[in-house]
Amino acid sequence: MKFTCEKDALIKEISIAQEIISSKSALSILSNVLLEADNGALTIKATDLKVSFETKIPVDVSVPGSTTVFCDKLLGILRTLPPGDIEFDEKENDILLIKPLFKKIDFRLKTIGSDKFPELQIAQEEDYFEFSQKDIIEMISQTVFAVSDDETRYYMNGVYLEKTDDGIVMVATDGRRLSYIAKKPENHVADFQAVIVPPKILNLVRKLASGEGTISLAVTDKNVFIKFDNQKISSALIEGQFPNYQRVIPTEQKFQIQVDREALIEALKRVSLLVEQKSRRIYINLTGNSMVLSSEESDIGIAREETSCNYEGEDAIFALNYLYFTEPLRVMTDPMIRIQFTEANKAITLRSTEEREYFHIVMPMQLE
Repeated sequence: MKFTCEKDALIKEISIAQEIISSKSALSILSNVLLEADNGALTIKATDLKVSFETKIPVDVSVPGSTTVFCDKLLGILRTLPPGDIEFDEKENDILLIKPLFKKIDFRLKTIGSDKFPELQIAQEEDYFEFSQKDIIEMISQTVFAVSDDETRYYMNGVYLEKTDDGIVMVATDGRRLSYIAKKPENHVADFQAVIVPPKILNLVRKLASGEGTISLAVTDKNVFIKFDNQKISSALIEGQFPNYQRVIPTEQKFQIQVDREALIEALKRVSLLVEQKSRRIYINLTGNSMVLSSEESDIGIAREETSCNYEGEDAIFALNYLYFTEPLRVMTDPMIRIQFTEANKAITLRSTEEREYFHIVMPMQLE
């Protein structure tokens, strides 16, 4: 195998491949990236056996062929080389010679045969449907932060993806909070059973997607597949029964607060400086059109800030986990938000004042 390509085009794709790879052992084929040169293009593949990545870039192929090399070292080499074209030449003794065309520099990386590289899963073309990149980015952003990291409750370690009569729904929960968003795609959506998608592939989609045009999405019994531009990514799904999230959504809430979202985020940032690090508890005290945020860190001090709001209910006080309250606020988009509740010990719902497809539910903490 022998080919020449431009450094920056290659380094972009190898950087993504390295994000996929979880093994850091130079002796493992899963630490390697597959390079296949043929017909004027270089195909690049990487996998950790759960998440896989494949892309193709144009190159000048002198000798077709394929091999695998240690991705971490390849990326390190590419980052240090000067700009311009780089030649890759595989020698007979399982060595890949890497050198810029116009500099007296060369690296020799050991290779492992491409026949040792795992076969990547593929979906049938008829399983794919088109989905707006802008919409998928928003759906991921509104949910993925609420995924549980408790591995004993593995069925909540991903985002629930469901096709409904009205479109596509994504839900995430860790048992103490829940985030929900629904979208109505313009195009036909292929039928699929509800699945649980790991956050690794969702965060990768959010990073790679430009936000323009559409992506192609396919969901099978065991995997999810996504194609956009020249890139393909896929992931094994999380097995298990996702909780019945609809039981958690309040049908009606008695009281409502309207407050400036940015002002609330800034107030929470200040008050959180003195929260107990383990509980992250902050207090919200409502009196008329006044919202008082407070926190107390034992043996250190107390923080308190009053901010204006629009509230016509009875006086109330409740406690919330600071992170669970702040994270939804950061991804919501409207200047004003609604905080809805019935009692201090029951679910609190965060919504935009404008009609949006998303909302966030947070369970309050015990008052102490």
